[in-house]
Amino acid sequence: MTKSKDKKREKISVASEIDRVEERRARCQDNLERAEFRQRRHKLTDKERQELEDEMAIMNERVQKLDKELETLRGENRRNMMLSVALLAVSALFYYVFIYSEEDFS
Repeated sequence: MTKSKDKKREKISVASEIDRVEERRARCQDNLERAEFRQRRHKLTDKERQELEDEMAIMNERVQKLDKELETLRGENRRNMMLSVALLAVSALFYYVFIYSEEDFS
């Protein structure tokens, strides 16, 4: 990827990136289902059938690629969530230690 594309992606949250990839995957899946329906319902010449199968193979590869990207993004999202929870726990611990321990000394 180019540097400008990387910078744009840095500004996008992981959750919105997951939504975007899920939407792209759903569109690919819909296109794949339409192609499979066309293959089953229409009488196609050998050339048309081969072109349709090639198109379906490309769409399957795209869906698999998007699935891998989603898996990576969801892992990153889980890691971010765990980091947030850890920071909240540490903040709560500091609050308890410093606020309540000061009350004991007063």
